[in-house]
Amino acid sequence: MPVRLYVGNLPAEVDREALEKLFRSAGEVISTKVIRDRKTGKCRGFGFVTVSTEEQAQQYIEKFNGHSFGDVNLRIELAQPREKREGAEAKAAVSPSPAKDSAREPAKGSKTAGEKSASGKKQRQRVKAGPEAKEAVEPDPRWASQLQRIKEQLLQATHS
Repeated sequence: MPVRLYVGNLPAEVDREALEKLFRSAGEVISTKVIRDRKTGKCRGFGFVTVSTEEQAQQYIEKFNGHSFGDVNLRIELAQPREKREGAEAKAAVSPSPAKDSAREPAKGSKTAGEKSASGKKQRQRVKAGPEAKEAVEPDPRWASQLQRIKEQLLQATHS
């Protein structure tokens, strides 16, 4: 069964062929992939190498972990399986505290800043206005006194 290795600390100018050449020098490689930045086209500093067996993977880790490549020392380890994530479930899965998430939940039907609409475009967070907004959102306690002063100044300015 094929095993995927994570290759970290790659130089920005590395390409797939150079990575494949390095690993082929020690044995058979099924595939290589260098992760690139979409805007610049440069390597983002990591990639993946797929090998045939776990024994071969362990040999590559022992041989190339800490190996000098383009003025940097490579970091080689078994790649973690990629998780499929969708919307709020992904946020809840990585959130350290469920209590914090419940305070940030948007109103029913509205999208958060990170959610995408059906067209694939990101939507801005919708904020309730009116009397129910006071109940829905409480100010950060660190800024509550300053916020109260600003509200009072605004009231005075509108009545003047």
